[in-house]
Amino acid sequence: MENFTHNIDIRSELKFEKLLTKEALDFLLELHQKFNSKRQELLVERVNRMKAYNAGDLPSFPAETKNIREQDWQASATPDDLQDRRVEITGPVDRKMIINALNSDAKVFMSDFEDASSPTWENMMNGQINLKDAHNNTIDFSVGEKSYKLGANPAVLKVRPRGLHLVEKHLQVQDEPLSASLVDFGLYFFHNIKERLSKNTSTYFYIPKLEYYQEAKWWSEVFAFSEEYMGVPKGSIKCTVLIETITASFSLDEIIHSLKDYIVGLNCGRWDYIFSYIKKLKNTKSFAVPNRDQITMETPFMDAYAKKVVQVCHRRGIHAIGGMAAQIPIKNDDEGNQKALEKVKADKLREVKNGHDGTWVAHPALVKVAQDVFDEYMPEANQKDNIPVLKAIIEADLIELPKGYIDEQGIRKNINVGLLYLESWLMGTGAAALYHLMEDAATAEISRTQLWLWLQQKAQTMEGKECQKDWFQSLIDEELIAIKTYVGAERFEHGKFTLAKQLFTEMIFADQLDEFLTTKAYDYLT
Repeated sequence: MENFTHNIDIRSELKFEKLLTKEALDFLLELHQKFNSKRQELLVERVNRMKAYNAGDLPSFPAETKNIREQDWQASATPDDLQDRRVEITGPVDRKMIINALNSDAKVFMSDFEDASSPTWENMMNGQINLKDAHNNTIDFSVGEKSYKLGANPAVLKVRPRGLHLVEKHLQVQDEPLSASLVDFGLYFFHNIKERLSKNTSTYFYIPKLEYYQEAKWWSEVFAFSEEYMGVPKGSIKCTVLIETITASFSLDEIIHSLKDYIVGLNCGRWDYIFSYIKKLKNTKSFAVPNRDQITMETPFMDAYAKKVVQVCHRRGIHAIGGMAAQIPIKNDDEGNQKALEKVKADKLREVKNGHDGTWVAHPALVKVAQDVFDEYMPEANQKDNIPVLKAIIEADLIELPKGYIDEQGIRKNINVGLLYLESWLMGTGAAALYHLMEDAATAEISRTQLWLWLQQKAQTMEGKECQKDWFQSLIDEELIAIKTYVGAERFEHGKFTLAKQLFTEMIFADQLDEFLTTKAYDYLT
């Protein structure tokens, strides 16, 4: 069913008239006409660069921007309500999560339209309504005898739109889908900027999956146009950029410079970073990666990346935010729960000592754990004045191969968790609690990419077994049986595990690595 309104076709029977007003659609149409073709050019450039990496080229610091890296300059000022970002909580855009996260005592809540959300039409549009209600303090939620409402001192709200590679198929112009980035950004900005400015604050964003500084420049141009369109002061928008691709780490100064009127920080999106590392370097001579659990923030290439983020951010006067603690409470197992909390503390201690100004958690129960560590070692609101004196991080440091091994247990874990997450995403849930961790799309991306790589390489496990298609197929079948036990027979029979198996198997057995799992699976969402 199509509704031809203002040149944008709403390809759903659910019209969300109060959200998709004539004025809002007019704004989305302007964004589409001015910026979508350039977005497509940037995606073509990604493809061209990927061809070069596949031919053996390596990422490098851009020669044409050497002066930007060497000159002294700083980004624009950070607003007062973003000076203290010691603990940020992240999660999807569903109503209950938004209330609980805003009430969690975290300094910031990053509400995520991307990796923590399954982009069904209802999820995306209801998410916008939920955020609007949160700003208007009209958000509440009831289930059974439980009710939820906003507390007196909610966290500062930031929003992560979907990445440049994604589209919103339910909104089209002449059979061309709108950019999901522009839809998520555009609707949130349009409906909330005036109200936020009236409260002496603004709309704050997290920008995901940038690969090159030219993409940051695109966002800067989107922001500048949007401010002018809405008649608000320049710099009303502020953003933090997720550094979650290996290529972005080679142009940190350039990304900040491209967004210097708007940027307030960089964040270490470490799970997606590992996925990108494998994807970009997979054809490098002697390239190999061990089990996923063996790639930690102490692994040399990850350690170099995190420290470089701190160095560059503080030199440019912005926050460096650490990575995610994905643990969730382990009920009825005090010993197991304590071990998990100790891992979180050690992770946050390493970050604050490295110079990070804040960190991420996925569950409200971890807010105080992380906060206590940062309060002890960083008593001020941030440590942006601390520019670590370390040896220069060179190109080789950022791509150093990790040490470790592959074993059958690691293969099985990738299959099991990859299938469980993909099925959850297909069912409309993008933040999945699996084995006491809150997983998002990055988990499935790492899992299927490692499996694909090991098959292509015919890698040897430490047990002396060669990675082969027939063996992996038998492991998939066995892990599905284990999954049925884990979720229960009824949940298994009424879920989408058959489709998840089909898609997951196709991707790990493909001759060429699929760029993103979510673009392939999006066709199956409504």
